[in-house]
Amino acid sequence: MKKLYSNIDSKELKEVARELIQWVDRFAVFAFYGPMGSGKTTIISAINGLLNGNTDVVTSPTFSLVNVYEGQHRIYHFDCYRLEKPEEALNAGLIDMIEEGTICLIEWPELIESYLPEKRIDIYISVCENPTERNFEINIPDHD
Repeated sequence: MKKLYSNIDSKELKEVARELIQWVDRFAVFAFYGPMGSGKTTIISAINGLLNGNTDVVTSPTFSLVNVYEGQHRIYHFDCYRLEKPEEALNAGLIDMIEEGTICLIEWPELIESYLPEKRIDIYISVCENPTERNFEINIPDHD
């Protein structure tokens, strides 16, 4: 199933986050694709806020590779931007975290796609002509 959200501004972002969190009981892995500055960390912050009631701004774990958010739900937030080889994800323990079944929100997943489960939600974000708006394409696999 594919869901599209067009011309979403910061006020409407929670609507997209609500769409995503309804799937956390069926899918643990959410892969966020989009160019630098497209809002991957911003939507992850909104998801964490809705799931854990945490209103703190989430920062991207670019240098630490993973942030862990605790609350009603444990959430792993990965940023794979700095990885040069897929093996680095193995060495850092990211793949073990993914296999745990805990909610994993992954920025820049391209390099580790071969380690990701097929049953995951892929979110593609693009910047609109109006640079304060985003388009979201959410691909949800069949969930028997």
